[in-house]
Amino acid sequence: MDDSSLKELLEDLPVFWWEVDQPWQVRERGGGAFADTSTAQRFLERMHQESAGPGHPPRQDRWQARFDGRTFDVSWPRQAGRGRRGPHGLAVEVEARPPVPRRYAAFADLADLAPAAAFIRDRQGRYLWANHAYAHLYNTTAQELTGKRIEDFDAPAEAARFRALDQEILTRGTPVRHTLGYRRPDGSAGRAVGHRFPVRENAQTCVAGIYVDITDHLRALVQRQEAEESLRALRDHSGLPCALLSAGGRVLEASAAAAELFHLALPDLVGRRAHSLLAPAAGLEKLHARWSGLIARRTRRVEMSAVLLDAQGRQRRARLQLAAVGSAAGRARQVWAVITHQGLAHEAHPPLTATQIRILCLLAQGSSNSDIAASLKLSRQTLDYHLSRLRQLLGAASRPALIARAYVLGILAPRAWPPRSATAAHPLSTA
Repeated sequence: MDDSSLKELLEDLPVFWWEVDQPWQVRERGGGAFADTSTAQRFLERMHQESAGPGHPPRQDRWQARFDGRTFDVSWPRQAGRGRRGPHGLAVEVEARPPVPRRYAAFADLADLAPAAAFIRDRQGRYLWANHAYAHLYNTTAQELTGKRIEDFDAPAEAARFRALDQEILTRGTPVRHTLGYRRPDGSAGRAVGHRFPVRENAQTCVAGIYVDITDHLRALVQRQEAEESLRALRDHSGLPCALLSAGGRVLEASAAAAELFHLALPDLVGRRAHSLLAPAAGLEKLHARWSGLIARRTRRVEMSAVLLDAQGRQRRARLQLAAVGSAAGRARQVWAVITHQGLAHEAHPPLTATQIRILCLLAQGSSNSDIAASLKLSRQTLDYHLSRLRQLLGAASRPALIARAYVLGILAPRAWPPRSATAAHPLSTA
């Protein structure tokens, strides 16, 4: 039997051996008497003190010592003619202790059906216990794992790495938290995070571990990051004016096109209240009502028109798509606002009356003045007054110019026939 075989045998027995040099420095030690290195170190220091330390009578080559409530038969012969202790010593526990219940029995019972993968292995890499979640990683059962070695289930390179981790725990004697990569049964790469720690099983120090598979979680994080990057690219490079609004109506993010639309620097647009970007106009009450429905999750999407107000005080009518995103306690956390169509920016003018808007619709339809007067039951003089007032308000000198200005200013809906008001052509739609 060589030295390595003897040392391996002693690891399973209640003994402790050591080798020192001169002056007294520990070169090597081992045995199964102590579960962790800190306890073994304290025992060695106690034996060194008691062998010939101040306040202690000189010891013989063999004596009994009490340590942490345990009794050991210590053999540490003196070197002949020198009075110093020799390079080798041995301590054997001689007092039988009552059976100690498994410290980790409750851990094993609890972890057996837990979703986290858990195991206990001895110093030789043999599985003493594993739960169902751990066995599932190898596409086998816990009964099939028990008694087998690491090499029976892992590739040589993986098995060597896992054995090195086990040895680190046995050497340090303290728990270690780390993240490790492994190969799943289907050949894909997996990631797990957890702890390994020393345990006492069958009078020997073993390694236990409990891990949570975070492969799917990491994959979801990557997919979320990719989605956010795609959304950011769409926001920044599509050319569409869009903004992410909080449930309270504050701009959280915005595209460069949105900042340009309002004649603001992008940092100045972010943080503003959305209502400060809207001009007082008919339909604001409906917009507020639809906004409340979005936040309360009664609707998911709203399409409507609004009059926007830029930093120079000019107005333009625009078509908005509002979509609720995120949810907390049954309420939307944020709203994406996208401007799909926009009219020409213009100085603010008094709002048009319903009669004036109706006249513009009939003009765009190609109706003559007499047809318009008859349709609206207006006198010729009254119609002439309205037309003159419209040319003045919209800055148009002729009938075609009046119709064109009505479209570019967003008064008339560009996609409706027969011509209709922009606020009435597309009734508020929700999804």
